[in-house]
Amino acid sequence: MKSISKILMVITVLLSAVNSFAQIKNAKTETVKIYGNCEMCKTTIEKAGNVKNVVTVNWNKDTKIATIDYDSKKTNQDETLKRIALAGYDNEKFLAPDDVYAKLSDCCHYNRELKPLAKTKDADMDMKAEHGSHNPKEMATTNTTTTQNAPQLKTVFDNYFAVKDALVKTDAGASSAKAAELVKAIKAVEMTKLLTEEHTVWMKIMKDLTANAEKIAIAKDVSKQRETFAMLSKNMYELIKVSKQETPVYYQHCPMYNNGKGANWLSKEEVVKNPYYGSKMLTCGSVQEIINNK
Repeated sequence: MKSISKILMVITVLLSAVNSFAQIKNAKTETVKIYGNCEMCKTTIEKAGNVKNVVTVNWNKDTKIATIDYDSKKTNQDETLKRIALAGYDNEKFLAPDDVYAKLSDCCHYNRELKPLAKTKDADMDMKAEHGSHNPKEMATTNTTTTQNAPQLKTVFDNYFAVKDALVKTDAGASSAKAAELVKAIKAVEMTKLLTEEHTVWMKIMKDLTANAEKIAIAKDVSKQRETFAMLSKNMYELIKVSKQETPVYYQHCPMYNNGKGANWLSKEEVVKNPYYGSKMLTCGSVQEIINNK
């Protein structure tokens, strides 16, 4: 009887999986490695990834391989893996936030093989001790590579500031062109090279950041561009708070915009130049915060 019950259970699970897959239109299947330990991990991973009639995730705790079936016209693998990472599970493309991972049950604390090792005092001392045996040319090459990877988001911020400056001048054409450059900069970011905090925030805001930049790029009306710029600035503020900057950045606020609800923006200059009103109320606003992350 027990064996019959087990067989029936397996059949039920298989039929459920087949039925779920059948309900997904434009179905595409992919496999990806997701780190975890136990049945509790499996439940959390699949719950985070699944979206009714859009995505189904089936994770194997022994192989750590997840089979993802999704509607290719409604979503993609990255969106599913982001949700799973935000639930606490590292995967091939996205790392879980440290605070979320820390809150997982003890049995779910898998080995974080993909997470960069934190630099310790002992490691730093070992590196200094080894410097004497290093080839100066090799060290120069390594340092250059590190320098190139470090300011990965600088182009994104520079293009954001260019959009802001165009809106200050009430130049819809320039705003559109600069926003198009911002879209390119966002899409060029290699997420695996971001610092841990940057990586976490980037996962949360990347979709909205791209969508808002694209809206400004195609908009012809400067008032519409300004509405979207307010949303763009919210996400950009989250990102710049965790990124290193060569010079201070000023988080500024206009209390008049949007029928008195107000709106914020980022600027490299302390002097207020309002992107929401331009010359009509150029100096309307104040500095709310100075961001100085070096």
